[in-house]
Amino acid sequence: MRYLEIERENHGEFYALLLFSVVGMMCMAAGYDIVLLFIGLELMAISTYVLVGFLRRDRRSNEAALKYLLLGAFSSGLFAYGLSLFYGVAGSTNLGLIARKLQDVVAARPHDPVVAFALLTTTVGLLFKIAAVPFHQWAPDAYEGAPTSMTGFMSVAVKSAGWALLLRIFLFGLAPLRPMYLPLLIFVALATMTVGNLAAISQNNLKRLLAYSSIAHVGYMLLGLVASDGVNNATGIMAIMIYLLVYTFMNLGAFAVVTSLRRRNLIGDEIDDIAGLYFKAPVETMLMLAFLLSLAGIPPLAGFWGKYFIFLSLIQTGHYALAALAVLYAVIGLYYYMRIASAMIMRPALDPEPVSQGPALALALAVTAAGTIGIGLFPNFIINAASWSLGLVQGSHMALGMR
Repeated sequence: MRYLEIERENHGEFYALLLFSVVGMMCMAAGYDIVLLFIGLELMAISTYVLVGFLRRDRRSNEAALKYLLLGAFSSGLFAYGLSLFYGVAGSTNLGLIARKLQDVVAARPHDPVVAFALLTTTVGLLFKIAAVPFHQWAPDAYEGAPTSMTGFMSVAVKSAGWALLLRIFLFGLAPLRPMYLPLLIFVALATMTVGNLAAISQNNLKRLLAYSSIAHVGYMLLGLVASDGVNNATGIMAIMIYLLVYTFMNLGAFAVVTSLRRRNLIGDEIDDIAGLYFKAPVETMLMLAFLLSLAGIPPLAGFWGKYFIFLSLIQTGHYALAALAVLYAVIGLYYYMRIASAMIMRPALDPEPVSQGPALALALAVTAAGTIGIGLFPNFIINAASWSLGLVQGSHMALGMR
């Protein structure tokens, strides 16, 4: 609220749009019918387009919203077209019935062109929503131009909802097509880790750097989907669920610190703006350091467990080369996170004005820090919850086979 007051944009519709987008996300995570899934996706997306451009006096915000709208509309059109083809093949909008029909089609015609084209267009739409390469172009611009508080929300909520939709469709609706989409996912995962990590190295804007970092994390999670289908090996899907939860705490915490840098005469989203933060706000600096180390996957913080289970799933399924590459990219990630840490602690402050924060932002930092450190030290509850959830995934597959 304090951030929006500084921007002179503290309007009630901001919170209404946030809630509408969350309703859409719930439909994306819980739906089992492609019509409901698409409606949830569009409710979330349209609300998010408006929120990205909420700073009406800021040209960067307007430009980011327009780019996001145009690319998002294009990807939604492809996604809807792919779903319509699957409806045409199966004669149903229910994911379970689509999976059973696809099983029969693949058994009769392994290289059916309609099914292959439907899979391609649907996958493109899904990969756009999670900002995977080469459909990531919207993320850096949208993250940089959006209000910083909205950028934090987008980086975790929109991404988690996109992953919920992707897992729902790939694990339930398109499970018979796994041999067809697996090589594509491997290529996209490697490209996403490569582009995300290498592009982040040269960024001087904190929001763009964290945007490319977010893209790199998508690559790691895609490796979990490569290693697991939720039935024969469930570790990869469990890793994605744990990763999304811990990523929520550590990334929201990082963006909360960036949000606190905003003042009337300072935007606060450059690395120079965070320089010398240790001398002005030592507690905030230590929390930011914890969030950055967690994003890099350093134990005993929460981010370690997400990467640990991704690597474990790859090793369990014999993807040793992919596991080795993922570890290499994690080292590169540590480098650009430490650039931010070095600026906070080693460099003198360029702006002498102290950093102040309201009680709501202090509470947000406390909650995200507790999640980042607490899950890292005591991960059993989260691991058990993810395993229980996967039991439901496996049970649904078993029921599908029995029917």
